[in-house]
Amino acid sequence: MENTTTTKTTPKDFFMHLLGFAALYASLVSFLALIFAYVDVLFPDPLSFYYSGSLSQIRLSSSVLLIIFPVFILISWLIARDFAQEPEKRNIKFRKWLIYFTLFVAAITVIVDLITLIFNFYSGELTTRFLLKTLSVLIVALAVFSYYFREVKQISDQKSKVTAWLTSTVVLVVIIAGFFLVGTPAQQRERRFDEQRVSDLQSLQYQIVSYWQNKGKLPVNLDLLTDSISGFVPPTDPQTQSSYGYAAKESLKFELCADFKTDSGKTPSGKYILKDMAPLIRNYPYQENWEHGIGETCFKRSIDPELYPKVERIKPPIY
Repeated sequence: MENTTTTKTTPKDFFMHLLGFAALYASLVSFLALIFAYVDVLFPDPLSFYYSGSLSQIRLSSSVLLIIFPVFILISWLIARDFAQEPEKRNIKFRKWLIYFTLFVAAITVIVDLITLIFNFYSGELTTRFLLKTLSVLIVALAVFSYYFREVKQISDQKSKVTAWLTSTVVLVVIIAGFFLVGTPAQQRERRFDEQRVSDLQSLQYQIVSYWQNKGKLPVNLDLLTDSISGFVPPTDPQTQSSYGYAAKESLKFELCADFKTDSGKTPSGKYILKDMAPLIRNYPYQENWEHGIGETCFKRSIDPELYPKVERIKPPIY
C-alpha cells in the first residue's frame, strides 16, 4: 500500500526542489532550442535562413546547458540522497505540486504537438524541418511525462538510474555536436573577426561612394575619408590593427581588400553553408557580394553614376 504520510516542508526542501525544477525547465528549453538550431542549419529554409543567427542560438543554448544541466543533476542527486535517508520526504506537498504541474505541462505539450502535426499533415505542409522539430518536442515531452509519472507512483528501480545516465549521455552528445557546426571557441572567434571585417569594408565602401558623389573623384587613400564633423575614421583590421587594402583603379572603379581567417561559405567541418545545404539561398545577391575564402580577398566595385549621381553644388547668386 502506498505511503500517504505527508512531511512538513522545510526551507531547505523548498529551495532544493524549486531550484531543481527550475533547472529542469531551463535545461529542457535550452535542449530543444539547440535541436531546433541544428535542424535550421542542416535543413535550412531558403525563405528564412540566417546562419549567423543559428550559430548565435547554438552558442547560447550550449552555454545554458553546460551550466544548468549539471546543476539539475547535482540537485537531483542531493534530493535522492535525502530520500534514501528519509523516505517520507517523497510525500512533501510542495514537491508533489511541482511534479503534477510538470506532468500537466508535459501532457499539454504532447497534445498540442500532435494537433499541430495532424493540422500540418492535412495542410500538406509537412517538411523535414517541421517533422524533426515536432518529433523532438514529442520525444522530450513523453520522456518527461514518463519519468515523473513513475515518480508519482513512487517507482524507484534500476530503470530510473538508466534513464538518468541515458539523458546525460544524450545531452552531452548534443552539446558536442555543436562544435562540428559552429566550431571550437577559437574558430568561432575567428569567424566573428571576419564578420567585423566585412562590416568594416561595407562601411568603407559607403564612405568611398559618398566621397565620389561629393567630390567627383575617388580618394587616393583611405585616410582622405576621415571626417572630423561626422566623426568617421577609417576602421582597421580588428585583429591585427593594420589598414585594409584599397586601390582606386579607374575613375569609377576601386578595390577593397582584407585578410580573412575563415571561409564564409563553409561550416567549420568544411561543409558548404549555402551551396550544398541550400542552393536556393545563393540567389540572395547581398550574401554573394561579400563572400570570401581564407586569406586575402579583394572585392572589386564599380560605381554606377545613374544609381549614385554626383551631388550638384548650388552656387550662391551674385548680386
